[in-house]
Amino acid sequence: MAYDKPIPPHGQHTQPFWDGAKEGKLMLPRCTSCNRVHWYPRLICPFCHSTDIEWIEGSGEGRIHTYAVQHRAFGGWAKEVPYVTAYIDLAEGDRMLTVLRGVDPNDPESIKIGARVTVEFEAADEETHIPFWRVAEG
Repeated sequence: MAYDKPIPPHGQHTQPFWDGAKEGKLMLPRCTSCNRVHWYPRLICPFCHSTDIEWIEGSGEGRIHTYAVQHRAFGGWAKEVPYVTAYIDLAEGDRMLTVLRGVDPNDPESIKIGARVTVEFEAADEETHIPFWRVAEG
């Protein structure tokens, strides 16, 4: 079945992320001046405004910061409703917005703020693997 959800564009400053995703690695931009990881990828550090950015392999671990159950959607997401979107506090710092897997959107009280999550990737096409997060076992 063809991937029918929006596919984010690749750009020169995001290519390390997409290359890592193809290999199942969560690559994150880190400023070498202030040593902070930031998400989303930018050419300038949002914390200290340095342009000295490197890419590191993240742990692929985080915790649920907050979430929302989506009951309306368009395009390929329409057939998925209801589904859960969440902000994930990355183990390395900063937050990533995601669709949360492994939770029941019909039982939102079972979703716990602070629950451990791990990243997984879904192939959208040969060049693009999209990160999603799943509640960790145990």
